[in-house]
Amino acid sequence: MKIAKPLSDLIESFQKLPGIGPKTAERLTFYLLRVPQSDLEFFAQSLTNLKKMTVLCSACKNVSEENPCPICKDSKRDTDKILVLEEPFDILVFEKMGKYNGLYHILHGSINPLENIGPDELYINDLISRAKATNGHAVKEIIIATNPTMEGEATAMYITRILKDHHFHGKITRLGMGIPTGADLGYADD
Repeated sequence: MKIAKPLSDLIESFQKLPGIGPKTAERLTFYLLRVPQSDLEFFAQSLTNLKKMTVLCSACKNVSEENPCPICKDSKRDTDKILVLEEPFDILVFEKMGKYNGLYHILHGSINPLENIGPDELYINDLISRAKATNGHAVKEIIIATNPTMEGEATAMYITRILKDHHFHGKITRLGMGIPTGADLGYADD
């Protein structure tokens, strides 16, 4: 059965998203046909603004509306510690808990040779620079909180080695994991 081009285009667009298969893409598309036009326009504007209205923080590489981001600008944060995360959404997990008050550094992925993602595709060199001096003083601890996957573990080992190679004199710690190997930090709760 041939469907209208706007429908097939949207189905195709949804299928490009991670975790969205053909059936889910079709369900989402046909659901959106029933949504009021004003909600659709807000949705479309939100998608358009996603890249137009955000920037990467020059310090931590978090996605924000301003540079530096509110976390890096917060004078109440503990600048002695940097928590290293794979993705910007991982910050939400730690901020919701309210237990960590240090700075963050977002890698924007993990080392994954099968997908041609090496250390040069991540913000590891920026982490090395930050580890040497943040706000005029040396960082005392780097906490590596990559996901407990093969790629996350490889990334953690690489970061540890490269920090030592660059004579980082602070502590390098690994986040204690209460989630199983192969899980994702995005699924952790308080």
